[in-house]
Amino acid sequence: MSLLRRHPIALALGALVVVSALWPLPPLLDAVTGAPPGDADLARPFLYLAEAPLTNLLDALTFLSLARAQALLATWVVVLSAWGLLRPGSWPDRVIRAAIGVGVMIVLVAATLVLPRPVVSLVTTDSAAVVLDYHAHTAASHDGRKHWTVADLAEWHAAQGFQAAYVTDHNVLFTDRVEGSSPIRLLPGVEWSVYRQHVVALSPATGIVRDSFSRDTPAMLRLFAELHRQGALAIASLPEYWDHHREDLDAFVAAGVDGFEIVNCAPKGLAFPSQARRDVLDLAAAHDLLVTGASDNHGWGKATCVWNVTHPAEHGFKANHVLARPLALSQGDRPAWTAAVSQPWLMLRGLSWSERVSWLTWIAVVTLYLAQPRRQGQAAGLGILARSVTGRRP
Repeated sequence: MSLLRRHPIALALGALVVVSALWPLPPLLDAVTGAPPGDADLARPFLYLAEAPLTNLLDALTFLSLARAQALLATWVVVLSAWGLLRPGSWPDRVIRAAIGVGVMIVLVAATLVLPRPVVSLVTTDSAAVVLDYHAHTAASHDGRKHWTVADLAEWHAAQGFQAAYVTDHNVLFTDRVEGSSPIRLLPGVEWSVYRQHVVALSPATGIVRDSFSRDTPAMLRLFAELHRQGALAIASLPEYWDHHREDLDAFVAAGVDGFEIVNCAPKGLAFPSQARRDVLDLAAAHDLLVTGASDNHGWGKATCVWNVTHPAEHGFKANHVLARPLALSQGDRPAWTAAVSQPWLMLRGLSWSERVSWLTWIAVVTLYLAQPRRQGQAAGLGILARSVTGRRP
């Protein structure tokens, strides 16, 4: 009872880690069928498991939709600030504690965006398939991370099990030839920004006069035929086709679109609702169109939420399997205001048993360390020399 009274947060967190296992989430879901894939899984390196409380938390923050990210940050800033201000002590001490709470959230955001860390990778037993990313960026894009090179992008993909990736910078043709020195194969593509829509062109392409496709929706739809003339595939990107053209999707098909993104890891793309995804899947299936997942990596964040297991010799709706993290797929269906609670809960439900053991081990070690008696009259410290099991001064 004394331990419970002195360390309620640690014990409550340990209980949540255990209880959440009663409602587990699979590591991956097929975004088309909604079922776990039978021939693919996530490999978790040793360091990822050893640092599971940190790596799981940063992954959960990476896979937030924009609105949910804003709500989560705002909620926790208020909670931590209030915790600091309401605890006993002088006003300067209270203000410092509140500022530390805000600082913790700022550090977490920065760590999520740029901190190097171990990541999971996809492994598949389908030897005939290629693990592919259909949509990624370098510093050549206007919103790409500065100095985020083609080599950086290739290493980012290789660490997560990709075997190839299309480089689709905004309105910039990919012309580098780096296959010989790259850990994966990088394929040419481009993401054209036209009238209220981004269109990903896959395979070698030539430049276009974007103004001629940017006047209105009929003008934009002509881009699909132009890309076919160049020998490229045209994929409608998220979130634009749903935000701006959801009433025009039949016209997309009639104009020759080759496929639709159904999962996109960018914060705005993660807000895609599951019912909307089903509607697009029905449309794509009826017309035998390709459906894809996109990391939409711009150099920010270390983890992807989606992989494509594709068969190069096949075409159409069944040619590609979109495998995604359940945490990412749920973003469009969860109210933004619940994010401060629902995102941690979803994270805990998605833990593997090895990750749960890591969490419980860290909780036990930290709790036992903090439970050691201090020297009489001495404030808490981080060093082991600040502790005394006797409670007496030497």
